[in-house]
Amino acid sequence: MFNDGFPVHLRDDVTKIIKLISSMPYNNSTIGESQDIDEYVQDDIVIKFPYRIYYIDNSDKYIDSLNVQQKMILHCIYSRSCDGFVRQKHLKLLLMMDYENWAIPYIVKICDEYVIEIVEMTYEILKERDTEEIKKFCLENNALFYKSYNRMISYWNEYYRLKYNNFQEYVGRKLFEDCFGYSI
Repeated sequence: MFNDGFPVHLRDDVTKIIKLISSMPYNNSTIGESQDIDEYVQDDIVIKFPYRIYYIDNSDKYIDSLNVQQKMILHCIYSRSCDGFVRQKHLKLLLMMDYENWAIPYIVKICDEYVIEIVEMTYEILKERDTEEIKKFCLENNALFYKSYNRMISYWNEYYRLKYNNFQEYVGRKLFEDCFGYSI
């Protein structure tokens, strides 16, 4: 499921986390993860992970037994949950850590989605931080980053244009430009 979603040196930790994740899917779903795969390059290494996972979040049962690196892996994996509340919870916990660069693809990916509360939370946390490593990652994945930017605009246009009628004030635009380095 996520073996290609992290650097090779984390393989044992990833395997441990995957074994801990519940195999019980949400709402009797017949799949555990989507067939759609997100693929990025980071430091010349291909990173791949499922667009969505459909497993119930059972992490409260074992998170205290994990080391910091394992917690980061867990938060990255659950940032792909089909449940927006679970995605937000784990992204917030990840952003509050001194996260490693290998977590950046998960942070960037979740921000091109439609849940504005996640975009707002991410911007509030990142706006005062040094995001040069995120900007470097976005530049390295330029074509995918532009696609993400366009998705963010599409969601603004479809769902949030009435609330934020001035795109320059929209939090998604601020996040992508101020924190991720998007420029025209």
